[in-house]
Amino acid sequence: MSHIQFNRDRRVELAILLNAGKSQGQSGKILGISRSNVCLEINRNKDEDGVYRGASAHRKYLQRRKEAKKKERKIENDTELRRYIVKKLKSFWSPEQIAGRLKKEKRGSITHETIYQWIYGERKDLVEYLRHQKSKYRKKRGTIARIALNKASKVRRIEERPKIVETRERIGDWEGDTIVGKERTQRILTYVERKTGYGMALKVEMVTAEAIEEKTEKLFLSLPKDKRLTLTRDNGCEFGDFDQTLEERTKMEVFRANTYHSWERGTNENWNGLARQFFPKGILFATVTKYQIQKAVRLLNDRPRKRLGYQTPREKFRGCYDSD
Repeated sequence: MSHIQFNRDRRVELAILLNAGKSQGQSGKILGISRSNVCLEINRNKDEDGVYRGASAHRKYLQRRKEAKKKERKIENDTELRRYIVKKLKSFWSPEQIAGRLKKEKRGSITHETIYQWIYGERKDLVEYLRHQKSKYRKKRGTIARIALNKASKVRRIEERPKIVETRERIGDWEGDTIVGKERTQRILTYVERKTGYGMALKVEMVTAEAIEEKTEKLFLSLPKDKRLTLTRDNGCEFGDFDQTLEERTKMEVFRANTYHSWERGTNENWNGLARQFFPKGILFATVTKYQIQKAVRLLNDRPRKRLGYQTPREKFRGCYDSD
């Protein structure tokens, strides 16, 4: 006999054959199923009165399968694991980040699909903590003519930036921009390190080139010298023409992305997109406090990233887990 499995239609057919007076052996031959499997099916799924009914037998099979799966469900059967997942979701970690971190910490093996299924099946109240995926940014493009033109200008363009910055081989190459509030007169100044994804942010009450330059200098002078090597920032007028002054004071090389080429600062653009989860478009930044900004920065820096092998940006920036 071939390895044909019972499904709903075959169970109904078996019930009809038995009701027509066919034996278990005869029914098995007709269905292409061995007599022993027919006998096992009848004994497992017959009703309390001893009669085998197809639809009823299939319902019993499905219920038994459901109960068996419950015993294998890792999240439902592990209180500590469940609490860990809920805690990290409320810290705005994605299911993929949670699964990767669990594996890294050797606390168990579970897939992010399983976490998603548990959220949508058992804990829909946690859906609000999930975030949407952003599309990938295009790679930068440059031309020889543009490079020649930029060399004659007061600022250095991204084409002049050392090639090692592109490879993300070292820590210390930064990208910068601002997040605009509804009133547009207030912004959040953001800088992100390319290799680690480590971010820094400050609120700018009045958007002037002088104010942004002062805050930028303050942020970078708080870092070790070996972790401030280059800075690539937006071409907006809010950054003024203080590049040379910033270079002298911070000892960083400062470059500008080209106009309307946001993908040239893809790391920063991605980080700003993540920050929008906390400061969505349309809100007045006048109502946003410094504490709220620093809390969002802390959550983003302590959230594991897949591209970092599920290390957090803070751990990578500080040199933790380097032996992994």
